[in-house]
Amino acid sequence: MQKTIFITGASSGLGKAAAKLFQSKGWNVIATMRNPEKETELNQLQNIILIALDVTNPEQIQTTINKINAIHNVDVVFNNAGYGLMGALEAFTDEQILKQLNTNLLGVIRVTKAFIPNFREKKSGLFVSTTSMGGFLAFPLHSIYHASKFAVEGWSEGMSFELGLHNIKIKTVAPGAFATDFLGRSLDKTLHPGYGQLEDKLFSMTDAMMGSAVSAEKIAEVVYEAATDEKDQIRYIAGEDAKAMHARRLEFGSEDFRKEIRQLILG
Repeated sequence: MQKTIFITGASSGLGKAAAKLFQSKGWNVIATMRNPEKETELNQLQNIILIALDVTNPEQIQTTINKINAIHNVDVVFNNAGYGLMGALEAFTDEQILKQLNTNLLGVIRVTKAFIPNFREKKSGLFVSTTSMGGFLAFPLHSIYHASKFAVEGWSEGMSFELGLHNIKIKTVAPGAFATDFLGRSLDKTLHPGYGQLEDKLFSMTDAMMGSAVSAEKIAEVVYEAATDEKDQIRYIAGEDAKAMHARRLEFGSEDFRKEIRQLILG
């Protein structure tokens, strides 16, 4: 039977790459984005349905997913919508902080919650969420972004117990640097005069890291693996840089690894 995946944040980057990959593998794809009327590529492919969805809008989430469940048998939900927020905490407005958490964390939780009753009724289903290597290690000037990604990692592990009662799985895909528009429209970068030297150092390092990033298509392959391998595994680390950083953190321990990052960036 042909399977169906529901994807948030499918207008660009990993979301679009995943939509195209799953479609090429014979899946039905429900690709959601804030402005589907602007999409010119996915709407040319068979078995892809475009739907408007803003994951910061709880009412739209519930209404949209109720309609989806009434006419489609969704097998996998890929929570991918998100963006980066870089800067010192005191540089951010409360609105910026709330928007980051609403998108990267609460959007994931709300979309998942809306699908659970349907998955529980049929005793099957899988949730996959995009996190980041920033969901298990931290860099300066990313505190709220890390708060959102660490939270999704911990929440997913906690959810695995209650979902497991109903034969529902939950997983995360934690990429390192990959070629997307993270430094463009997917990044909110805010400067503060009290942190200029750190900003210059970190932003230049980020630019260099993104310059050698792997393609979104490569990360999409890990998403496909997580969606199809049937493993009892929560975290999938994607990209050689993320794998290397994760291994080093495990080897050194979290405290010594943190000191190493501080020495590398702050000197």
